Formats: sequence, structure tokens, C-alpha cells
Amino acid sequence: MRIVIAGGTGFLGQALTAQLVKDRHEVVILSRSHRNISGARVVAWTPDGSTGAWASEVAAADAVVNLSGAGIADKRWSDARKAELLESRTKSAQSLVEAIRGATRKPSVFVQASAVGYYGAYEDGRQTFDEHSPAGHDFLGQMCVQWEAASLPIAGLGVRLITIRNGVVLARHDGALERMLPPFYFLVGGPVASGRQYMSWISLDDWIALMIWAIQHEQVTGVINATSPNPVDSKTFAKAIGRAVHRPSLFPVPGFVLRLMFGEMAQNMLILGQRVVPKRTQELGFQFKHPDVFEAMRVALR
Repeated sequence: MRIVIAGGTGFLGQALTAQLVKDRHEVVILSRSHRNISGARVVAWTPDGSTGAWASEVAAADAVVNLSGAGIADKRWSDARKAELLESRTKSAQSLVEAIRGATRKPSVFVQASAVGYYGAYEDGRQTFDEHSPAGHDFLGQMCVQWEAASLPIAGLGVRLITIRNGVVLARHDGALERMLPPFYFLVGGPVASGRQYMSWISLDDWIALMIWAIQHEQVTGVINATSPNPVDSKTFAKAIGRAVHRPSLFPVPGFVLRLMFGEMAQNMLILGQRVVPKRTQELGFQFKHPDVFEAMRVALR
């Protein structure tokens, strides 16, 4: 297959590209940077809601994956930063919609990334969310609503549309887990805030396999959650990290410290969480290789 990945120079895009290339697929990456990615061809694009010369790559694709968007935790959230986070997601989707609309030969499938932040953020895991649950009313929840809505016109163009709501993807060298590790190496690691908030996670191997499975199986449409069937609370998540790196996990990070350091972002992403399960994902036939957090963490940090 010829697969176009928008935003493919990021952590997840590079991991997905490596597996697709290994499986002998042709990969074209749309990127605002000019980084070289082994085995793929990188094409410059400007995702501003309109098309450009890059649209010919979309017209020649069998599948399109949209992973574009400014890093959610890269900077402290100001009003300007929140606007940038939203616009970088909606504009990239709108650009791809216009490219597909204008293509004589359209791709057969379009995969739109989203996040479990769609469901809102909560102090504990008394409520469990699946793909049929409503959106939250906080910033992340409403951002995901607009992010997903931007790609919805693609379904009306005769293209199979899949929206994948990602949890925390476990990998040592990038993503959220990389940022959690340093305190453990200095023997002061532990749960975040109360430790009761839930972490909805997935191993990197399972995330890659899920993306490829979704592209290749025609019965997969609509929203699916990219999370393990076994979400855990922050205390258990920290214990899994500690066990994997052979360090204690006894020292909680107080919520007020996180608020001082990260502001609103801390409340939405660290102090609160959501208990999300992949109900439709499993009903459609996907099988997880690493459903247990202790085993998945051991694999991620080996």
C-alpha cells in the first residue's frame, strides 16, 4: 500500500513509519519540517485549511493517516497556546479534507488521531468510558470534539473514516512516559497527586498494530479507543514504572506543586484522568498483545 502520514515526523509517526516500511509499504510523510525519516519520503506541506502542491500525494494514496498537531504538553497553556493547539489540529484536518475532495482517485481509508481527553478529566475512576460515552466539558474534551469534527466531511466523500482516541503510549525514548522517568532514577518517583486518578494507556507495540489493523480491515469504521482494556490508577501506574526500572515508587508529587509548575495543563493532564476502555476496538476484533501494565511497562523500559 501507499500510505501518507500527515505529521509523521513525531514520536508516533516515526514508530508507525518504521513498521510500515518493514512491512514493505510505501510511506510518504507530510511535514512542516525537513527531517529525513529512514525509508520514507518527506514532503513539505502547510496545513492552513487549504491545499497545495502536496495534495497530489494524497490523491495517489491508498490510505491517509493524520497525526498532525502541536505537542499538547510541550508548553504551558496560555490562551494563545490553547488556540494554537486547537488550530494546529483542525486546520490540518481541513487541509486533508480539501485535498481528498479535489482528488479524482480518493484513498480508501482515512485515519484521524484524537485522544482520550475527549471524555473529560476526573479525580478518580468511578466512571468508566467507552467509545459511546459523551464528551467532557473541559478544554481537552471540547478541543477533541472540534478536532474530530474537522475530519467528518471525509466520510461523505466515500472514504472509510476511522477516528482513533489515543491513550498514553508507553515508550522509553519519547512521549509522556519519558517525562515521568527521571524522578524514579533519582529514587523519588511515585504517583501523581492523589494517586486515585486513572491512566488510560497502551503499549507502543499495540498502538502500531492497532493502526495497521484498522487500515487493513474494512469492518473498522467510526471511533475506536487506542487504550489497553485494563486502565489503572496513578498509584498502580507508578508502581509499574518502579518495578520495571528497579526503583521505589513511594513519593507522590503534590498537586499544588504541579499546578505551580504547569498551570491549567497540570489539572487537565496530570492531577485528573479518565478510565477508558476499548469496547468497540475489541468488539471489532482487535487483540491486545500487552494488556497488563506491569508486563507492558517491562517491555517499554527494557
